[in-house]
Amino acid sequence: MEITNTNQEPQNNTEEKGGISSITGLKCENYNRRPFAVMLASDSIARPLSGVAAAELVIEMPVITDGITRLMAVYQCESPEEIGSVRSARHDFIPLALGLDAIYAHWGGSHFALDKLDAGIINNLDALKDPYAVFFRKSGIEAPHNGFTSMDRLVNAAQKLNYRLQNKFSGYSHLDNASAKIQQNGKLKIDYADPVYYNYDFQANLYERWRNNEREIDKNNGNQVEASVVVIMRAASRMVEPPNYNDVDVEGTGGATVYQNGEEIKGYWEKKGTYSTSKLTFFDIGGKEIKFTPGKIWIEIVEPYQQIIWELY
Repeated sequence: MEITNTNQEPQNNTEEKGGISSITGLKCENYNRRPFAVMLASDSIARPLSGVAAAELVIEMPVITDGITRLMAVYQCESPEEIGSVRSARHDFIPLALGLDAIYAHWGGSHFALDKLDAGIINNLDALKDPYAVFFRKSGIEAPHNGFTSMDRLVNAAQKLNYRLQNKFSGYSHLDNASAKIQQNGKLKIDYADPVYYNYDFQANLYERWRNNEREIDKNNGNQVEASVVVIMRAASRMVEPPNYNDVDVEGTGGATVYQNGEEIKGYWEKKGTYSTSKLTFFDIGGKEIKFTPGKIWIEIVEPYQQIIWELY
């Protein structure tokens, strides 16, 4: 197993002006914009998703134990012209959005989630209320998978609702540009009901996402969905209202493994409080916060018993 230093500047598509994103650690023009966390479908009928490759951070978790997953795509730097299909809120995602200082966007939700949102726990944009035309439906797509939005619409509505738009997320720690990477390709397999795997390309130092043996692409531009960091976060779940709703332990602590630079870093995650603004943080087995490779992040929440396979080749 050969490891080499990478002395290149982090890759980005932004202009020279701007600052550093608190999420990706890359330079971007909108670095100071408060993140928007948008609920997206994971159903095969909704693929390919629009705007998914543009998200700086995506969190995926089952909304039915051992069943279908849903995505929370977080946007700070990039401004996709179309995002969707937008789906309903789930209460398990709300603490994670709070920890990112995000504005939460969704199309209705479970009554567990709506009870929290209606109480004002987080700034949110709900398509079922939608006073400023944030969301729209597209013809030719089966409901409920035909709901969409855009970053311009999200920002416009947040301004009119007098939501704060300046970012206060403390951010993640990042490695410097000379961090080492393994000189081997790899594959990370996640045993979801609809299996996911990531192909690690060591030359690009990126993890290419696949679902159900098909490339995950962005409908807006056909781009492959890629990440610099993939995190496996283990959290137990249970059905609270069969057959539609479960409850995932996303607060507290649990096992975690971080995949970056072709390496597997075992450790644990921690999120303090209950529906608090504390950051979801990842530590190595020695208790030191893991610094991320600069770039986009995917967090995959799985059961403690769920099979994960990492292979180098």
